[in-house]
Amino acid sequence: MDWDDIKIFLALMRAGTVRVAAEKLGVSHSTVARRIEAMEQRLAVKLFDRLPSGYVVTVVGEDMLKVAEQVETELGGLERRILGHDHKLAGRIRVTMVDALAVGLLMPHLSEFTEKYPEIDLEIDVTYDTADLSNREADVAIRFAQNPPELLIGRRLLTCTTAAYASQNYLDQHDLQATDKARWIGFGGHDLVKKSQFPHIPVKGKFVSLMVQLEACKHGMGIGMLPCFLAEPERALQRLSPPAQNPNFDLWLLAHPDTRTNARIRVFKDFIAEAILSHRQLLAGQG
Repeated sequence: MDWDDIKIFLALMRAGTVRVAAEKLGVSHSTVARRIEAMEQRLAVKLFDRLPSGYVVTVVGEDMLKVAEQVETELGGLERRILGHDHKLAGRIRVTMVDALAVGLLMPHLSEFTEKYPEIDLEIDVTYDTADLSNREADVAIRFAQNPPELLIGRRLLTCTTAAYASQNYLDQHDLQATDKARWIGFGGHDLVKKSQFPHIPVKGKFVSLMVQLEACKHGMGIGMLPCFLAEPERALQRLSPPAQNPNFDLWLLAHPDTRTNARIRVFKDFIAEAILSHRQLLAGQG
């Protein structure tokens, strides 16, 4: 079997839809559907049931899954070991991080890195999904996490602070001691709201992206619980609570152990760690 076919099979099985699998693989929807159909015809078996809700793996597909995951693990390990012996400051590095770090904090440093190391091809994957470094979905992860996987190597750089923010216009129009009109911008962390100065105000909606939460807060949608490094530079926002260290915003720099001797990955990790720590005061809500 073709390894590319196995990758498409695994991506579709995990995603459940052609659209999501195609986005994950960086190919077109038609490529995923066509390759799966061709694989089924070649093997003379049905690997997926096509349902209105998406693709559901069949019994035969589940049997194939065990072998496919074993192949994925072995080839991924081989790729990482080969990568670990690469001592050239050239080639691709794929880095995964959230938009707030890539856009709001680190872009000047990423630009400086590409100028300093022009032979290194830097690929930034902005996502809130957890990339699987074991399967080479990324080489380096700059990740907010409390307990990163033990199989990865790296370090906790610092703990970012968060605070409640709202625009001055929103504060002029809403009584935060009342519950009739004021609202928290939804972010999935209702426990933080309960521990805030405004536990009586309801959370409405949900916005996964920190950059979207920031823009919603600036434009008067409601109160936002935001990282201080993101909100403090915004003149349109007023801080409503003291900065507090938030374990959900422990900032980790992670990689797979097999890549520890790779020159370009090592130099990138050292560079970006120094860049992040240069913003220590801002990340701690002190400036």
